[in-house]
Amino acid sequence: MPETWYKVDNVAKVFLASINRRDPRVFRVSCTLNEDVDPDRLNQALEQTARENPQFQVTLHRGLFWHYFESTNLKPQAVPETLAPCAMLYGPQIKNELLYRVSYYGARINVEMFHAISDGNGGMVFLKTLVHNYLQLKNPELANVPGEERASKGESAQDAFRKYYTASKAAEEDPLNRKKSFHLHGRKLPYDQSQFFEAHLSTAQVLAKTRAMGVTMTSYLAAAQMLAAYQEMPALERGKVISVSLPVNLRSYYGTETARNFFNSIRISWVFRGDETLETLAKGFDAKLREALKDERVKARMDGFEKLEQMPGIKLVPLFIKNAVVNLFNTLEAKKVTLTISNMGRIPLQKELQPYIKGFTAFCSSTTAFTTVCSCGDDLVLGTTWAFRSTEMLKNFYRRLSAEGLDITLYATEVDGE
Repeated sequence: MPETWYKVDNVAKVFLASINRRDPRVFRVSCTLNEDVDPDRLNQALEQTARENPQFQVTLHRGLFWHYFESTNLKPQAVPETLAPCAMLYGPQIKNELLYRVSYYGARINVEMFHAISDGNGGMVFLKTLVHNYLQLKNPELANVPGEERASKGESAQDAFRKYYTASKAAEEDPLNRKKSFHLHGRKLPYDQSQFFEAHLSTAQVLAKTRAMGVTMTSYLAAAQMLAAYQEMPALERGKVISVSLPVNLRSYYGTETARNFFNSIRISWVFRGDETLETLAKGFDAKLREALKDERVKARMDGFEKLEQMPGIKLVPLFIKNAVVNLFNTLEAKKVTLTISNMGRIPLQKELQPYIKGFTAFCSSTTAFTTVCSCGDDLVLGTTWAFRSTEMLKNFYRRLSAEGLDITLYATEVDGE
């Protein structure tokens, strides 16, 4: 591999400045097959996938003014799963290593990435390529099944934030987004632990509910979580807003297929009156969401995020000062958020591969609560990362969905005592 290097993008800078033991800024995407994984075939497929995705074959380094990625000849190795989901990939004790790991357990293949090199959509493309290559090696009858159409290597490694920046005016914010947000309370788990909940629902059942209400699936699930959080609000805090952060995939807005980070987040906030139903809240949430997702608002928000990078003289500010400022900004922004929900949508598959694949799941590390949504066929999966000892809010959420007549199968990881 030729020696190349490139600077990290602006989203990566936030992750690098705010990494900690509780939130190592790692996400996981997984694919469950219909039979147990063959480790030898998986490693052959991983070697092929790594060659096809050179933008991920990098190590991270720290300069005087910026972090940068450098290409490496290190080879990834698929290993049995022994670590907790979203375990640290980069930190003081982990350097000069690849920024992703591949593991397997039974029929499940996991890809975990340090968020500095990609977002969930980029990670899912890598996972699907890995699974496609694996199934072809395992099943000769699939040898001629083409992979999904992919971006060129140049586009995959592109910093789309920099390319599409236009210096547009800032987007107007919902006044509620400036109000003090309610934060989930309670003792947290030890710093090196989170609990992970995997809820499986019927895609068809949930879509029937959302269509009857005339709202999106995101709005329906977000409203259910907000109501669950409201049940846990102390009476003295019920004047605060409940604010949901929603990562938005920017690729469809700009027509790019970059594999690097290309998303920003919007916030939908609500002050409860106390008489909201799931339907009325979902409809109110949906109206705000549609407004926030208008092209001009999304693009203005993206430009606002990139604007700091364009300030005169910013490139000459030492990295430790930049990190301190970015970390402060990130801390202040986090105080405005109650919950985070990321809907990755439907995961499409070639029809030839469908008989071999059971479904997909995703998780993202968090200091509080983060739910990732994805579906494959009729399997809709909500992957929630939970940092608290008490799980009452999540129980409220699952009970509400069950009360709606939805069938739920729930799995959870165990946590150790102090």
